[in-house]
Amino acid sequence: MEAHGGYTFCGMAALVILGKEHLLNLRSLLRWVTGRQMRFEGGFQGRCNKLVDGCYSFWQAGLLPLLHRALHARGDTSLGMRRWMFDQLALQEYILLCCQCPAGGLLDKPGKSRDFYHTCYCLSGLAIAQHFGSGDLHQEVVLGVPENRLVSAGAKP
Repeated sequence: MEAHGGYTFCGMAALVILGKEHLLNLRSLLRWVTGRQMRFEGGFQGRCNKLVDGCYSFWQAGLLPLLHRALHARGDTSLGMRRWMFDQLALQEYILLCCQCPAGGLLDKPGKSRDFYHTCYCLSGLAIAQHFGSGDLHQEVVLGVPENRLVSAGAKP
């Protein structure tokens, strides 16, 4: 069976909810998911030997906070406390330069049509790439001008 980013995220999230993430080989999963971020494009592919797709900005990047939390709970001292374990700026660059539709919305990759699915998951991935931490620990990494920063839908101006 071939590993797939969306299924992997869902499986990991389910194990986190059940408190069973210790059943996984977290270091192996970390190696696999970080290998899905493509150096040239900056975005993530969903499977080995596939093209980058905007939706994996969430499915793959979303695994990293879950892995970070699980590894931190195990006492892993190699984790950084200022950023996720992927190139956050490269992912933002891919989303902002390659996935935006001039008429609004986001898309899979250049040459494709915008749709609600890719808009949702590209924005979710962009939020992960821009924000690190929770609670008292919070770091922001925003590519380019301050206007590129996503604002919470519940935030008041």
